[in-house]
Amino acid sequence: MQIEALLAASLVGAFLVFFAPDEYAGKFAAVLSLVPTVGSLWMYANFDGSGNALLADGELAFETMAQWISFGPYTLNWHVGLDGISMPLVVLTTVLTTLAIISAWTPIDERQSQFYGLVLFMEASLIGVFAALDFMVWFVFWEAVLVPMYLLIGVWGGPRRKYAAIKFFVYTNVASLVMFVGFFALVFGLGGSITTLDMPAIAQALNSGQLGSLAGIGPAQLKLVAFIAMFAGFAVKVPIVPVHTWLPDAHVEAPTPVSVLLAGVLLKMGTYALLRFNFTMLADVAAVNAEIIAIFGVASVIYGALLALAQQDLKRIVAYSSISSMGYVILGLVAFTPHGMGGATFQMVSHGLISGLMFMAVGVIYNETHTRMVGDMSGMADRMPVTVGVFVAAAFGYMGLPLMSGFAGEVLVFIGSFRSTVLAAAPIFTGLAMFGIVIVAGYLLWAMQRTLFGAYELETDYEIGRAPVHDVAPLVVLLVLVIALGVAPDLFYKMIQDAVAGMPALGGGA
Repeated sequence: MQIEALLAASLVGAFLVFFAPDEYAGKFAAVLSLVPTVGSLWMYANFDGSGNALLADGELAFETMAQWISFGPYTLNWHVGLDGISMPLVVLTTVLTTLAIISAWTPIDERQSQFYGLVLFMEASLIGVFAALDFMVWFVFWEAVLVPMYLLIGVWGGPRRKYAAIKFFVYTNVASLVMFVGFFALVFGLGGSITTLDMPAIAQALNSGQLGSLAGIGPAQLKLVAFIAMFAGFAVKVPIVPVHTWLPDAHVEAPTPVSVLLAGVLLKMGTYALLRFNFTMLADVAAVNAEIIAIFGVASVIYGALLALAQQDLKRIVAYSSISSMGYVILGLVAFTPHGMGGATFQMVSHGLISGLMFMAVGVIYNETHTRMVGDMSGMADRMPVTVGVFVAAAFGYMGLPLMSGFAGEVLVFIGSFRSTVLAAAPIFTGLAMFGIVIVAGYLLWAMQRTLFGAYELETDYEIGRAPVHDVAPLVVLLVLVIALGVAPDLFYKMIQDAVAGMPALGGGA
């Protein structure tokens, strides 16, 4: 019942914060958010699961199953549990939520109880996405995430917040509908071989060849159609080029703490779903079309980096960097090697920490300068030494500096993709993706040189000083976590490897 306790703590916390006075809501929310954070860390310390949740090749940790309702011939179950893939993402969610709430104390100064209540409600939904193992339970949590994110952008965002919120909602909601149709095409194609929407049961039925025809479409064609529908639906959430255009608008208009959660956790919903559905349930289709998928991954790496190179707004730079980093995850997954798939999963966690740190650092600078434009400021290192120091460290983590989590995630992906036996011309795809690091270094070094160093200059009439302790503390905590995972990747990578060990064989990999 530990997962249910996490969900209950977040939901009860959200309810209590909604009715708290605004002047106390931020502190109250931070205290309440510590409950699921401490709970998830306890679960991590006591994690005893093995194998992959969908392959029945081990034992899930903290598993609960109970019959929920009957839906025609199908039984819907409350089924939750964690394996080595989902456990790190649950920890990432709870830790980032607490730090994002603390980072919101300065910029959020109106309707605070509603803001923090929505953040805690979103935390519960995110935990459910990573823990649910029945499709309908998972889908309820998946859709529930959209509501607080839409409101957080639309109410507390920038001047174009309504446009950004509606664009986010339309893109992701349409994508969910396309994905939903693709999944149920598989369910109906399985016919009487399944009587549940339990994701492990469906995955095992598909991998054992029980899929039949549907509406005159043969099993092979049905798999391909479903794969395309689900890939398209999840690609929007990642996002992958060319369905990425909602992300920069959402990031620029969202308050910085919301950007932290959007880049740090919400984007991982897409890559997590791709791993669970496309690369586990339909691994044979992914392997046959590996080169096409790799092209999308490499295009996201290069194109996202080039777009970042052309930006003047620090938030847009980090937003496009996220698109580039998610391309590495796609490349690692399609390699169908242990290090490729394990590195892709590790990269999800690593990017969540580093991107959250980058957005948070940009937010602290914005709180003091009231600008994010590269050409409007310089010499911030003299006025905000701690914040700038953390920003520089985070940027080097993005570039893959050794002994930081970004290096560990990227090098594992590169090793895994280079050795792929499924992906034709694997060294070429890997080499192109590695070139993306050069572009990343180019735009981050350029942005830092323009804004952080040189003579102090800012087009305002007020003096810039050091950021408050409560703004800097979350930065330091995130930086420590980034370094810890870089120095000791096995804090997560050992359990990740155990969970992905059986996945390469599904696609014919080593």
